[in-house]
Amino acid sequence: MASRVIVPLHHINWTAPWLACWRDLGEPLAQQVLQGQAQPEALNAAALAPVRFVPQLELPEGRAYEQHIFATGCVPTREGLHDFFNGLVWMRFPLAKRALNRLQASQIAQDGVGARRGAVRDAITVLDENGALLQAPDALWKALVRKDWAAVFGELRPMWQQTRLVLFGHALMEQLVFPRKPITAHVVAVPEAIETIAHWDQWLSDRVNAPWLAAKPFAHLPVLGVPGWWRPNEDPAFYDDAQVFRPLRPIPQRAKAH
Repeated sequence: MASRVIVPLHHINWTAPWLACWRDLGEPLAQQVLQGQAQPEALNAAALAPVRFVPQLELPEGRAYEQHIFATGCVPTREGLHDFFNGLVWMRFPLAKRALNRLQASQIAQDGVGARRGAVRDAITVLDENGALLQAPDALWKALVRKDWAAVFGELRPMWQQTRLVLFGHALMEQLVFPRKPITAHVVAVPEAIETIAHWDQWLSDRVNAPWLAAKPFAHLPVLGVPGWWRPNEDPAFYDDAQVFRPLRPIPQRAKAH
């Protein structure tokens, strides 16, 4: 894994609306780390994950990170925001994380690590690092898929009161510690009948397979556009930025055979 600048956990604003689902779990653990406990130890002490968190140095040189987790049940963990949020997701979505790890390991066993990961491994990484789960009325989801931003954040804006949006990707959470308008999540639709986070976890784990992920079941959502998540979006002009709220790209037409 590439080296990363360690950003300490005191930068996390646990009152941010996008961390509402994570505060009860994460804030006490962050305090333990800030008081001097090693991050893997603090995560293990919670005893909520189906894996053990170990120092990054325990990852053997030349061994793929996901392959190591699959083989040993141990997650190499660095200090700092990125791996801290990864630990939280392992605790709250243990079945889904296990399923993603199994599929990633099977893809590595089949194709090797390689310079190119392929469609399935790319999609696993997108969901694992940058995913979010959205429970919303069908009309809102369809408008989001179409990137019809005028509908998503204008005409259908009241529907956001009927939604539930939960961050899943740990890199996405890390980025939002320092909020920037362009931050965009890859969102998966969760059926409205599924109520608890534990059931969301089961539902997602049941869907983690190569065909589903290769089909890219994601919609793009600039998360700071969500009503109530960032004060600047109360101004309708916030959504006029076409570099962030990009229109749906047309599907290129294939040339007709002569």
